[in-house]
Amino acid sequence: MHVLIINGSPRVQKYSNTDKIISALKEGMEQYDPGITTELYSISDRKQWDDAREAFVRNDEILIALPLFVECIPGLLLEFLSTLPPKDGHTRMSFVLQSGFAEASQLRCGEKYLKTLPGRLGCIYKGTLIKGDNFSIRLVPDDMKKKITAPYVQMGKVYAEHKGFDCEEARKFAGPEYFNAPMRLILRSIFATFGRIMFRKTARSWGCDKPLNYRPYPASR
Repeated sequence: MHVLIINGSPRVQKYSNTDKIISALKEGMEQYDPGITTELYSISDRKQWDDAREAFVRNDEILIALPLFVECIPGLLLEFLSTLPPKDGHTRMSFVLQSGFAEASQLRCGEKYLKTLPGRLGCIYKGTLIKGDNFSIRLVPDDMKKKITAPYVQMGKVYAEHKGFDCEEARKFAGPEYFNAPMRLILRSIFATFGRIMFRKTARSWGCDKPLNYRPYPASR
């Protein structure tokens, strides 16, 4: 099986959490079947669009991975998809939708939209793997990054077995739909203390020299 993978993140590959997830998925596919091959294109690089379009035409196994942007999918990916010719109805298309939000409910609106895309492109919908709590992937050291993305290796095996994510294993992967009240209280405490410290540390590492609540302009009335 040969799989065309499209990274639909507008971030350049170096800073893309989606790219790290794709790497783990590929590792799982290859562990399941060493004969599986892949080719990857990143929408953030417009120079790759022509090759990506050509690959879309000739491949029958397509996986699009993307981050959640304002409850739906990035505009740059939509622009690319609008340039694709419709296919003949035999191509399988699956998705990975990831975000920094941890509750699965945050991704459901985007998931519903993705269900409509394959039909518009002349493809067969083969499920969406959704998962939140991915914000920190590109910010942590490599050893921690590997631990965070390890579950996606298993999902790569699931994708290879089912030729998509239309299966119970993928549906369970989404995690809790909503956090219960005790967990919400714990998370609120963490973000008010440890989380705030970490955000400040990250801001300093990026060259920020003002407080996170700095407001250089007066609020409009």
